[in-house]
Amino acid sequence: MIFRSGFFILLVLTFLSFRSFGSDTLTLTLHQADSIFLTNNYYLLAASMNVEAQKAKILQAKLYPNPTFTADINFYDPQNDKWFHAGKTGQKSFQLEQLITLSGKRKSEIELARINADIALLEFQDLVRQLKFRLHKNLFALGQQQQLLTKYNTQLALLDSLMSGYESQVRNGNMPLKDFIRLKSEYLELNNDRADVLKEYFEAQADIQTLLQASQTIVFRFSDNEISSYIKIKDLEELITSARTHHPYLQISRENKKLAHTYLRYQKQMAVPEINLFSYYDQRGGAFDNQINTGLSVPLPIWNRNQGNVKAAQYEIKEAEYQLNAREQELLANLRNSYQLYMHTVKEYQKASRLYDKDFELILKGVYDNFQKRNISLLEFVDFFEAYNEAVTELARIKTQLVTSAEQLNLNIGIDVY
Repeated sequence: MIFRSGFFILLVLTFLSFRSFGSDTLTLTLHQADSIFLTNNYYLLAASMNVEAQKAKILQAKLYPNPTFTADINFYDPQNDKWFHAGKTGQKSFQLEQLITLSGKRKSEIELARINADIALLEFQDLVRQLKFRLHKNLFALGQQQQLLTKYNTQLALLDSLMSGYESQVRNGNMPLKDFIRLKSEYLELNNDRADVLKEYFEAQADIQTLLQASQTIVFRFSDNEISSYIKIKDLEELITSARTHHPYLQISRENKKLAHTYLRYQKQMAVPEINLFSYYDQRGGAFDNQINTGLSVPLPIWNRNQGNVKAAQYEIKEAEYQLNAREQELLANLRNSYQLYMHTVKEYQKASRLYDKDFELILKGVYDNFQKRNISLLEFVDFFEAYNEAVTELARIKTQLVTSAEQLNLNIGIDVY
């Protein structure tokens, strides 16, 4: 009796908490969740700052080198025993220098900055898709878990009611003890299944709350039509073509290859020396008083012609090409396998949807009523009860997998096809 009462109290508490979660809940549709995600997610906010930082580096690359001004003033004149002798009879000089870059180095630096900004934007878009996949996957899993927990709570309450009636019948000797033990066992098994779902439910809650930066308990509102909308039969080759064109992963690899080529050109340009133009005024230190001179300085590329950096840049081009080929093969392999899983799941879902209908719920109620009236045996009741729960759990798994496999295809393609 104490055993049964303890479980009943636990059932009531968890049922009430699932139904209301207090007043601190947030009910969302898929569209609303996406909107909050794009606005609040800290990972996206951090990545967007990196995009802006890379754009700022383009501005920096466009700037010309600053001129250098040098002033030379006498500190001590030993002949006249004067400190800071810089007047008409003293000495001072001034020089202005300007660095001139040649062979298109500045243009290459701007191009390097632009490519890095493009890569940062593509990485941001890839992060959006990765996190959005997690969000959609967990939301629909959460939705199925919500429904399963509601069914389990109802059935546990039903079993508890049956056990209450059976206990008095067993006490009076009208029913065998083994039947009462069988009902208890069924209750424990169902409660264990419920505990597994509840664990997955809270794991999904934690991930969704992290992605949305929300402290409230999330309640996901969806319909079976939303799940069915993921069924879109597409040709695999069409999806492969879209993935080659749109996937950020491959676009980043192509940009890295472009970056490597631009970097090689820049390193070759670095072998061309830069010119430093200067002009200076010297009051008394030159060949003439108040002398004004101009000139230029150029490093002579005799020993160092940047050979090592040019060679390294050539290898980096080959590395980028191999990386692009490897990533494309990896992506296409994942896409083909995701497509096969998706097509298998579509068939499962369509078949399960035909088999499972409202008759299941009506039959469950009928079996329960007939069992109370003793028109069917305990064994028949338990057999149907277990078969019903297996069907409900399997249907929830198939629905979740349909959404997950379709979203995985979207992730592998790089655009929302499903």
